[in-house]
Amino acid sequence: METNQGLLNLLDVSSFQTWCAVLFGIAVLHTFVAASLRHWAHKYPADSVRHQLLHLLGEVEVVFGIWGSILVGWAILNFGFKPTIHYLESRNFTEAIFVFAIMVTCATRPVTGVVERVTRAIANLIHEALRVPAASAKLFTILFLGPLSGSFITEPAAMTICALLLRDDFFARTRSTRLKYAMIGVLFVNVSVGGTLTSFAAPPVLMVAGPWKWDTWYMLTHFGWKAATACFINALGLCMFFARELKHMSGEAAGKTQAQQGLKTPLWLSLAHFVAVGMLVLGAHYPVIVAGVFMMFLGMTVATKKYQGPLQIKEGMLVGYFLAGLVVLGGGQGWWLSPILQSMGSNALFWAATGLTAVTDNAALAYLATLVPDLSTASKYSIIAGAVTGGGLTVIANAPNPAGYGILSGQFGESGIKPQYLFLGAVIPTLVTATLYLLFINLWPL
Repeated sequence: METNQGLLNLLDVSSFQTWCAVLFGIAVLHTFVAASLRHWAHKYPADSVRHQLLHLLGEVEVVFGIWGSILVGWAILNFGFKPTIHYLESRNFTEAIFVFAIMVTCATRPVTGVVERVTRAIANLIHEALRVPAASAKLFTILFLGPLSGSFITEPAAMTICALLLRDDFFARTRSTRLKYAMIGVLFVNVSVGGTLTSFAAPPVLMVAGPWKWDTWYMLTHFGWKAATACFINALGLCMFFARELKHMSGEAAGKTQAQQGLKTPLWLSLAHFVAVGMLVLGAHYPVIVAGVFMMFLGMTVATKKYQGPLQIKEGMLVGYFLAGLVVLGGGQGWWLSPILQSMGSNALFWAATGLTAVTDNAALAYLATLVPDLSTASKYSIIAGAVTGGGLTVIANAPNPAGYGILSGQFGESGIKPQYLFLGAVIPTLVTATLYLLFINLWPL
């Protein structure tokens, strides 16, 4: 557990770590019963306390925030206010703040309108050049190129934009639950690996780039091109498997997307929004910059209200709360993760990292790996490869996943996204990605 010396002197670290692990496990189990809790809530009147409480407990986005808050309350009662505050100050909430800001900024009409037009242009080119159905061409473009853009605009931004495009042009136009879970599974997996072309975009890579001296060229040559290949295969495989349904959708008239509603956005306003996105990306590791840029951005949206749509404030806040809770609970998981990482060979370590990522954030796993001394180059590769490979299996596996979850969950009816079906939707693209990473490490050892 990362902590300062003052905290070590004041807290019973062993007891605290145990409670962190227990509450973390409960939170993980809670995510799997969230849909049942929401269904149970509807057995009571909408204005009743039971309905409201069960509905709140059934929202996946608040699960880790709730259990993180319980941990904080327990710590205050047992150790006092100041030691608990010291622990919270030792945690890094920068990512939660950044994801909230970038999600709200990227979900605005001036940004999504430009991205939609570019995506449509590329999809039309593929459609006309290769004679494939229009829906297949667009879906392939979103799921292949969209996640790879995360290497440059960060994964949370890529997740937000791709999820918005999928929601407006595909989720809203199909009743096939199987297709929906397949799309979200490929999206989560591809975004998780799609940020590895550079050293500054994927959360787990950010954790190790400095300590292990991995620059962008290293990431591109050791991870990036394999990730791009996996994204291509996963997107193409999905389009081929659901070719009949997508062909039918190509003949239907698409409804107006969020970016197509209202007045046409002036070019200068779109440019101003992209400047705001760029400033957020450049200042992603500095909360004071993120806060300042975001406040200026909010002022700009108020001044240009007639060109804007509804801001995704609620969705962004829920995702930020989710990540903040994950940070609070994740601080006490090192005592059981570290011995596991130290005791395995590179291939076993890859699969262990893939599995552990499904139940703990991959950035936290990567950070803990930097604390393990004398790791071999192959072990370092296996940990990060496994961490990004397993990033699509659950909503908690990769930091940007809650953003996609928040945008798309409403398309799955009252029950929302069921964790077990998300897992099944992500299994095949995860295995494809794992095969690529393991194949090349075994054929050409590092």
